[in-house]
Amino acid sequence: MRTLTRKGAATRQRILEGAAAHIREYGVAATTLDDVLARTATSKSQLFHYFPGGREELLLAVARLEADHVLEDQRPQLGELTSWPAWRSWRDKVVDRYRRQGRLCPLNAVMSQLGGATPGAQAVVTELMRRWQAEIATGVRHMQDAGEIDPALDPDRAAAALLAGIQGGVLIQMSTGETTHLEAALDMGIAHLRAGA
Repeated sequence: MRTLTRKGAATRQRILEGAAAHIREYGVAATTLDDVLARTATSKSQLFHYFPGGREELLLAVARLEADHVLEDQRPQLGELTSWPAWRSWRDKVVDRYRRQGRLCPLNAVMSQLGGATPGAQAVVTELMRRWQAEIATGVRHMQDAGEIDPALDPDRAAAALLAGIQGGVLIQMSTGETTHLEAALDMGIAHLRAGA
């Protein structure tokens, strides 16, 4: 991506955040480029200057923004998995995030519109999962160093399993509106980490 001036970066960010907000309110299918232009007080030439690929490029940028929000909404707890109370606090933060989100997942909505099999869409999800798993694995390693988790446990696999449980719970929650499965996945995953200490 080309380097932008401070003003250019601010304009691009305004378009991006406006598009994301509109999609969260009205859905992807009901969001047109004209809606984004009106919401952000942007001209069509400005939009295409910052997103020359048009709607698809803008949606991909929105997907990246929403992926970043998934992790940012878990801070600071995700980066501070250094005690069992801290793990519990992170667990509660994850559940609260998805309870507030409800059945509509902005990232999932954008990804569905882009087509999850496209290289750009796959890259967004792959990067999100890689970053999320790495942060959980760092917490596992910290707890191993503190003697709280079995040192023979593979931190990356443990983090992958916990993340898979979260994603499964979120998928069920998006269908049912209930966080029961998400909570169970987190509780059982954390209990498994503690059991082998």
